[in-house]
Amino acid sequence: MLDELLERMTELEIRFSHQSQLIDELNEVITDCNLRIDRLSKQNQQLREMVNSLSPELEESPDE
Repeated sequence: MLDELLERMTELEIRFSHQSQLIDELNEVITDCNLRIDRLSKQNQQLREMVNSLSPELEESPDE
């Protein structure tokens, strides 16, 4: 009985450790994605401003 409990406890600790590592890795991926999204948003805004300054008479299309 005690051996079974120890084995189950060990298995739970291993799973917890793996899940904790996975959560850390996923957090890094999400952080990187957010940085890329921010950078791309800024670049997009700069491009929109450039296009607007080159041809201010053009109106934006309805889908923008």
